Amino acid sequence: MNDPVYNFGAGPSMLPVPVMQQVQRDFLDFNNMGVSLIEISHRSKEFEAVLARCDELVREVARLPANYQILYTHGGAQMQFAAVPMNLLARKPARKAVYCETGHFSRLGNIEAQRYGNIVIASHSRDSKYDHIPPFNRAMVNDDASYAYITSNNTIYGTQYRELPDMGDMPLVVDATSDIFSRTVDFSKLGVVFAGMQKNLGPAGTALVIVRDDLVGHAMERTPSLLDWSTYVKNHSLANTNSTFNIYVMSLVMQWLKDEGGTEAMGRINEEKAQTLYQVIDSSGFYRGTAHPDHRSRMNATWVLPNEELTALFLQQALANGLYALKGHKVVGGIRASIYNAVPLKACLKLAEFMREFERTHG
Repeated sequence: MNDPVYNFGAGPSMLPVPVMQQVQRDFLDFNNMGVSLIEISHRSKEFEAVLARCDELVREVARLPANYQILYTHGGAQMQFAAVPMNLLARKPARKAVYCETGHFSRLGNIEAQRYGNIVIASHSRDSKYDHIPPFNRAMVNDDASYAYITSNNTIYGTQYRELPDMGDMPLVVDATSDIFSRTVDFSKLGVVFAGMQKNLGPAGTALVIVRDDLVGHAMERTPSLLDWSTYVKNHSLANTNSTFNIYVMSLVMQWLKDEGGTEAMGRINEEKAQTLYQVIDSSGFYRGTAHPDHRSRMNATWVLPNEELTALFLQQALANGLYALKGHKVVGGIRASIYNAVPLKACLKLAEFMREFERTHG
């Protein structure tokens, strides 16, 4: 048997092996129906059961209060960059929102939102190339704002909120695309959480949106129906043909997550995985981390080597050793190891061993 290849890609990313095996079994014959899961109607009782089970697992794993809706929306997370302001800005006359800019995707989010209202950037880490999470709290958000907005984990720069800010009575919107369900979060303190599926939930192209009941029904007059959250609430995310395959895979991922011990167990494992890599970086004079140690991500570890020639050689030899997709984003360069929920601890141990050996022979 060949040695396994470990996928450290930032997204689309690794899915749990048991999930992939179940998908393989169901692809040609779903539930002994003699047809593929991707061939059945989104309005069939078989798919309705898949959708209901996914809802149930999200509520259980997230410990989601009853006054939150679960939506499966088109277009991935970036579609929500427009949907969030369209659905929330009109809650108050000022049509204002306050954003914290901590990286590329939070910047894209605030740029898109500016098309629909008054967007205030109350805090950012632009000047230090997004190497840390700047302060952001309720005192920085005026009462006339409709919501506050953050990106909880920054895939490109490798930073993450250790604790999400407590905004009190101000609805907090969280783009949690790259760390959704990677640790335990108190959803009752959040207004909206959204995440593209392609990192911790399933295939690319669909987003999970969790929204508190009182934040639904405020869409701007010209909001397209499939960007209006109330459309998804009224139709259980089936106003038109949704991505049945993506939702099905997500239901399997959520079952796997539950079986693994839920977000508490996953949080402990993810911390151990991250520290396995950061310990190599911190003990090295050869590798240099790009994120401030107090704000380093448990999902995306980023570091650089002394020069581009060594970086290219590192990537070449890593791939030959079954360590796939470690190239850093072009904005930062260097190396990025995305260690989402499905990436096992043994993958990080193998990468750490490779890093030590590469430094020994090339440092």
